[in-house]
Amino acid sequence: MDLPVMPPVAPMLAKSAAAIPPGMRYEAKWDGFRAIVFRDGDEIEIGSRSGKPLTRYFPELADALLANLPRRCVVDGEIVIVRDGRLDFDALLERIHPAESRVRLLAEKTPASFVAFDLLALGDASLMDTPLRERRDALTEALRDAADPVFTAPWTDDLDVARQWFEHFEGAGLDGVVAKRHELGYRTGERVMIKVKHERTADCVVAGMRYHKSGPVVGSLLLGLYDDTGRLQHVGVCAAFSMRRRKELMAELEPLRMPTVEGHPWADWAREEAHAQGRMPGAPSRWTGVKDLSWVPLRPERVCEVAYDHMQGDRFRHTARFRRWRPDREPRECTYAQLEEPVCYDLREVLGS
Repeated sequence: MDLPVMPPVAPMLAKSAAAIPPGMRYEAKWDGFRAIVFRDGDEIEIGSRSGKPLTRYFPELADALLANLPRRCVVDGEIVIVRDGRLDFDALLERIHPAESRVRLLAEKTPASFVAFDLLALGDASLMDTPLRERRDALTEALRDAADPVFTAPWTDDLDVARQWFEHFEGAGLDGVVAKRHELGYRTGERVMIKVKHERTADCVVAGMRYHKSGPVVGSLLLGLYDDTGRLQHVGVCAAFSMRRRKELMAELEPLRMPTVEGHPWADWAREEAHAQGRMPGAPSRWTGVKDLSWVPLRPERVCEVAYDHMQGDRFRHTARFRRWRPDREPRECTYAQLEEPVCYDLREVLGS
């Protein structure tokens, strides 16, 4: 492979904002695996955000990219899986499997798509220093004849349209809106774009904690919600506390600490087969590897309010943000019924817009 932009490339990133800024170019924020694709003739490499190759996990996508991309190019985009008109991130996680036979089976069962939104090189020319507006025009032209499962991400310069996308596209499983400056060159590894994501709040039961890597202070709080059967399901964690706050939380939670998991709703967390009965911390994962998933059980008696962006199935898609304790709430009131569901929106309409 001999391209004007060679792998690995750290993708250009975004920083968060509370509102969609005016005067920029807008795209939907895709909830998948960020990927930079390098093609040189019959050679193809799909690089992850961290620079590790993803090609072996998506053989059907490698074939589709060879069939739809220009013979020499470098394209930035997102790998997604679509089920029933929505993005399915859980199905995407399952695709990262060490067994070749499993990889091939899942390639047929849950085939992936690629949504392109930037062009870093074309032919013998690097476009890294080219303004976004020109890169985007070149991308649109280069992928003019591309077909499913390779798409060009829709974009707009209209702030009102971007706001409509922010409200409507969530029903298709998208994360929010990304804003980019028209004159922006491709800045690898820098947070020079703007992302605006949905934020909601929920009252959750604090049923456990994990220690911080620095020592005996709170690293994260384990959150639970009661389902229709009355079972407490593990829905995610909240973290990102200051060191001072981590120490304060240790003191606040000390009265709730249990000497063992006996009698705790998640007492069976260490048994792999138990996870099939409901969500609990420490579920086996190829992504966590040897990471220590042990936790400290707490009596599920305190409620906190957390902010979250959206749900992936029955759990928070990303780490939640701690807002405040809710002494006025009873743990049994913390159910899935409080969660707001976005209006369903078919992803095919997004890609066709």
